[in-house]
Amino acid sequence: MRLSGGAIGLLKEYMHDMVEQAKQEEAAIQSFGYASQPYRADQAISDLLAILDDRIESEGVQMGLPVEFLHQMWMLCNEAGGHIGETVWLKKNLENTPPSKARTRELTYHALIEYLESQPE
Repeated sequence: MRLSGGAIGLLKEYMHDMVEQAKQEEAAIQSFGYASQPYRADQAISDLLAILDDRIESEGVQMGLPVEFLHQMWMLCNEAGGHIGETVWLKKNLENTPPSKARTRELTYHALIEYLESQPE
């Protein structure tokens, strides 16, 4: 089951916004002298599905997304979860930078988009 190009484009916008939000949160946390908490790929997926649920509920008709979009995304994320988790873990461990919520989201969403775009029609 493959998502339309428009749906993937919309997801990319939301994902970008969520990465930026995480960067702002981390900056605020650091400015108060606190350390960032560990953040995993499955949490990034859960956060994405939560924001999709919220946006579809408030703007679904205006966005032109089908009614079954959230369920379809949940199924695809569930299928891709293992692959995404492994990909993110590997990339984070190869980097010489401290892990962050923003970077975890960025890696997770990149892996998810690759998975979604590889699905047969």
